[in-house]
Order: sequence, then structure tokens, then C-alpha cells
Amino acid sequence: MSCCALVLVAALIAVPARATPPLPGETIAGGITVAGVDVSGLSIDDAAARLQAAFGGRLETDIIAQAADITFTLKPVDAVVTFDPVLSARRALFAGRDAKGAAKDVAPAVSHDQSAVQKFAESIDRRLARPARDATLKITLRHVHVTHSRPGRDVNATALAKQIGASLDDPRLPRVFKPKLLVVKPKVTPASLRHSTVITIQQSTFTLRLFKNLKVRKTYKVAVGQPAYPTPRGRFAIQNKQVNPTWSVPNSPWAGELAGTVVTGGSAANPLKARWMGIANGVGIHGTGEDGSIGTRASHGCIRMHVPDVIDLFPRVPVGTPVLIA
Repeated sequence: MSCCALVLVAALIAVPARATPPLPGETIAGGITVAGVDVSGLSIDDAAARLQAAFGGRLETDIIAQAADITFTLKPVDAVVTFDPVLSARRALFAGRDAKGAAKDVAPAVSHDQSAVQKFAESIDRRLARPARDATLKITLRHVHVTHSRPGRDVNATALAKQIGASLDDPRLPRVFKPKLLVVKPKVTPASLRHSTVITIQQSTFTLRLFKNLKVRKTYKVAVGQPAYPTPRGRFAIQNKQVNPTWSVPNSPWAGELAGTVVTGGSAANPLKARWMGIANGVGIHGTGEDGSIGTRASHGCIRMHVPDVIDLFPRVPVGTPVLIA
């Protein structure tokens, strides 16, 4: 909206549509002020001159915002601030007619571009805002520790823009602001991670380690994937758990005549013995009937365990447990 359009809108709002134009020699009624400046008994021209003297310089003063030892400046020209002292005096005159002798304070005819103010407030927010840093689990094969979290900060740009807009329209309001820096709390704190369960699988030593409260609680010997069917490496998580799991046989040559079929849990033909903890892409931790394979590269990608060991591990590991395989 242009400067002229803003002033026109203010005039339409402030001046009654059917108001009688100022009469020759008419003065503003007693007890009428404009933003605290007494204009009673003055003609429109004299009142306009008084208001210009009172507010003109003030309304040209920069808006200052200070936070985190940084100063931000908004110039009135950038906010398209306009002041019409004649319109302000006319408002006072019409208000005096309606007041019928009562005291009344009238808002000056000041307008601005609030979108420019909002952009200014948002630029302050962008400069000062800092996201919170969550605590994280740092996992290696032999150690688990927690990184520190850090609070962030933010500025309520909408509230700040509203305050600045009011100040631009009212010369009595302060033009220096110290926006409050809001604390943004991290979603994950070290305390929430210290009781985590973690599994690491070291393929070179065929060792599965179970961590509780950042310490190794149990170690188990395992078998891992053959060179032709390697166990994937990386960080994963326990996706699902089953007791006496069914086996959806892969459609792969090594599966022989069982390829593409489903073998019920607990049957002799099912190599997934006792328990299953799924990790990713059909790979999981399970018990095996081939105890002699433990400590070797023998599986088709899964992590095999002795049946008593997988039964022991199963209740200690909730779904979502991080798993590092290396």
C-alpha cells in the first residue's frame, strides 16, 4: 500500500463520513488533546502547527532494538512512516464536537508499513536465534558416551513487530526496545540417554556387547555373514522382536527348495531358533541350531547366537535399541 493510500485510509477511519466541514473561525473544543498535546481552543491550522512541532522530530527518530550486545536500527523512512498534522487537527475538531464538553484524547494521523516492520523483526530473530542442540549417543564398538545438550534461543518476532508498530504510530511510546531472548530447551538431554540400551557387534572378534547405562553389561559370542553374504556395517536399530519366529525364506538360490516359502516358528526346518531381533533388510539377531558356527563367518548376513544366549539377550533389548555393526 502506498504512503498516500495509508493516509487516505486513516482519514476515512478517523473523520466521520457525514461530518460538517470545519466552519470559518471554528476552533477545537476545550479538553481535547492529540496524543497528550493540548489543542483545545486552536484553529485547525494552529493545531496542526503545534502538533508538527511536538511530533515531527519524534516521529523521524530511528527505532532501536538491542539484544545480545547487538544493535539493530529501523529508519522511519524504511517503514514508510507518514504523519499528517492537518488530518490530526481535523480529528481533534470532530472529536471535540462529539465529546460535548468532555475531555478526550485523539490518536494522531500516523501510518506505517507494518510488513516492513515485520521483516525488520524477523531479521533480528534470524540474527539472534540459535537452535537447541540435543544430547546424542556416541557409540563405538567398545564404548558408549553421551554428548552434552545445549539450550537454544529465540525472539518472538511477531510480538516485537507489534510493539514497534505501536511505537511508530504513537509518539509517546519508547523507540528503544530490548527484545527478550527466549530459551529454547533441547528435546533430548544427557539424563534421558544415560539409561539407554545399546548393542555393538564387532565382526572381527565375533563379539556382541550389550551396554546398559553407558557400561558393558554382557558380552556374547556370535557368528556373522559369510564373505559372499556379508553382514551389513553401520548404525541401525532393533526394528521388531519375535519369540519362535516364522521364517520368510528369501527367493535366493542358497535357500534351495524352501526359497519363497514361509516356515513356521519352532519347526526343525526353521534356522531362526528361539528368538528374533530384526535389524534391517531381513537381517537380524537370532538363535541357531548350529552351535559350531559361532565364532565364524557362517550366516547369510544375520547374527547368530547360541540359543541360551539369545534367550538371555531378548528381554534386555527393547525395540528401538541402537545397534552398531562394524
